[in-house]
Amino acid sequence: MLRLEQVDLRYGAALALRNVSIGAAVGQVTCLLGRNGVGKSSLLRAIVGHHPIFRGAITWNGEDISRLKSYERARRGIGYVPQGREIFPLLTVQENLETGFALLPRGQRRLPEQIFELFPVLKGMLRRRGGDLSGGQQQQLAIARALVTRPKLLLLDEPTEGIQPSIIKDIGRVISLLGRSGEMAILLVEQYFDFAHELADRIAVMDRGEIVIDEAIGAIDPTAVRRRISV
Repeated sequence: MLRLEQVDLRYGAALALRNVSIGAAVGQVTCLLGRNGVGKSSLLRAIVGHHPIFRGAITWNGEDISRLKSYERARRGIGYVPQGREIFPLLTVQENLETGFALLPRGQRRLPEQIFELFPVLKGMLRRRGGDLSGGQQQQLAIARALVTRPKLLLLDEPTEGIQPSIIKDIGRVISLLGRSGEMAILLVEQYFDFAHELADRIAVMDRGEIVIDEAIGAIDPTAVRRRISV
């Protein structure tokens, strides 16, 4: 299980995260909602080690990983799909996927067939450059690349942003399947309540760097959540 306890994160004098406590359990999808600029992406960057926290602790499977390097966290099974996808546009789809091999022992450096079961469109595009794919296809590639590393914790930062509705449905289906597999914890950052509500076992809401709602899906008040995330 992932757990953040009383985490503060600063950018210079600015406090981006304030006293944040939140968890994500294996076999569940936890969705973090909030308006733009409230600290959602900063929270994911703190978990993967892209920015050091100022105070508090981040634990994964009982180990404090707060001071570990990013690659050390990745080797412990933390996969990350950043906002904007960040694929390599000049590499082929296959080469993009194979960048995940760097974290794996030599004997495991192969593309899992599950990836092409989840994203069948990628199988016919292995020789195409990543930059030639549509936005929705690039998002599928970014998620697939994270899955190559066999993560036990999958962090997704707004995977529906700028994506056509048909691909959003496909991505939602994949997240649901992965969550139900019981093999990983999923922490999903989103802005859209309806998408999150369909997938989540638990929903948290962030406002101005703080967690203001954190409830199991059955206890969530949709009106209260929508009020907190509306522009």
